[in-house]
Amino acid sequence: MKRRLYLLHRRLSILIAVPVLLWASSGLMHPVMTNIRPAVVTQVYVAAVAPPVRVSLDSVLKRRHIDSIAAVRLVHIDTNWFYQVRLVGAGAAPVYVSCTNGKVLPMGDWLYAQWLARYFLEGGGSHGVSGEAYRGAASLADDCCGAAADAVLHPAKGVAVGNVSLLTTFDNEYKSINRLLPVYRVDFERADEIRVYVETTQDRFSFAMDRRRAAFDAFFRICHTWGWLDWLGRGRMVVEVCVALTAFVTAVLGIWIFFATRRTPGGGMRKTRGLRRLHRVTAIVAVLFTLLWSFSGGYHAFTKLVTPADGVIAPAHFAVGRLSPDWGRLSRAVGRPVANWGVARIGDQDFWRVSVEGGGLCYVGMRDYGVLQEGDKQYALSLASRYAGRVGSEARVLTAFDDEYNFSDKRLPVWRVVTGRRGHESERVYVETCSGELAARMDDALYAEGYSFSVFHKHHFMDWGGKKVRDASTIFWASSQIMLVLIGLLFFFRFRK
Repeated sequence: MKRRLYLLHRRLSILIAVPVLLWASSGLMHPVMTNIRPAVVTQVYVAAVAPPVRVSLDSVLKRRHIDSIAAVRLVHIDTNWFYQVRLVGAGAAPVYVSCTNGKVLPMGDWLYAQWLARYFLEGGGSHGVSGEAYRGAASLADDCCGAAADAVLHPAKGVAVGNVSLLTTFDNEYKSINRLLPVYRVDFERADEIRVYVETTQDRFSFAMDRRRAAFDAFFRICHTWGWLDWLGRGRMVVEVCVALTAFVTAVLGIWIFFATRRTPGGGMRKTRGLRRLHRVTAIVAVLFTLLWSFSGGYHAFTKLVTPADGVIAPAHFAVGRLSPDWGRLSRAVGRPVANWGVARIGDQDFWRVSVEGGGLCYVGMRDYGVLQEGDKQYALSLASRYAGRVGSEARVLTAFDDEYNFSDKRLPVWRVVTGRRGHESERVYVETCSGELAARMDDALYAEGYSFSVFHKHHFMDWGGKKVRDASTIFWASSQIMLVLIGLLFFFRFRK
């Protein structure tokens, strides 16, 4: 029996040696990857306070035969302000309508993506010719669309833009872990070939990639996430689960062998006695981490295999005839100057979602201009009930990541809404009220898997020492796996010889 288990351990070890080397070597490089991110000036967009608008939005949209929209807010390119109108219908690009003369900015979303990307890469402020420079030019004096386009296409400083493309699906570079879609990829003509991914509907930085990080990313994709198996679809997860399970079983057998075969064999084994002893020592030291990473990695892949994708709800539609607020009544209702505004539907009532100068949100009824108490919370509960199909029982706002809703979920601030129970598990949904999007869905089983992966696989049990200590832990234990496999292989082939 002992001999059979020993042979099984040896054969399984040879079977998983290469996969473990791939995982461990790429895991070793992960702390390096997180410390060589492309340098951008900022990842946070600080919105300016919108001025009073001159043009009624509903009149402009009616002239273009648009009778309903999904969302609207105010944005600016340089000193020129526009209504950013999200149309009803999947895949429809936002329309940019001048707040000055009601003209539509051609390719407005494409231009705004470049404006945002340059803001994140090179910093805020005007990078093109400002609106002041156009006031003396007769041909452009009343053309804010031309001024905005020129500010983007002919910046006064900074590097040129090489290419701009819209992504509606994830790809090998912009992976699903980035969460946000659709986004624009803006390539800049710099020596490092940097490209910045931005979400125009929320003025959001998503991701940046340069030539150096791309090389590490390609290595990680091949060796750690096994992107070369993507042609298998969900079958890639099956392969990863099987290999992780095999590694776990091999480690358990190794522990049994360590305690069951303490005496060093004689005879023909004397030439390999030193290697055998070294393998035993490194194995018993590294085996705990082998058990942890193989269990958490396999559990993570299995969860991805069996968890269905989050559903998508149709956005609310708002009739165009009601989209021109009375600015005087709106300002009096919120009690402070209006910085920006949008629209929201809670139940069967429509509200102006008003950002006030100095910070804060108010929800003002479109009919009576009454302020809804705890309006953002009420909107979060309404969104959560639409996504979960059940009424939420409690809600609280998150302005920072925590153990359950972590950095990989990307969006902040969000509302955590408890929506009751699904079977025997408590269910929580996280909704972002500024976009109306579902940020994450969580239940007890998903939380257990996420906690396992975070603590056992990504070394967050070392958070007490900060990122450097956690990275050092990752490097040490990944190196121990590499050493364990290499010594084991050397021992095996010396023994065969």
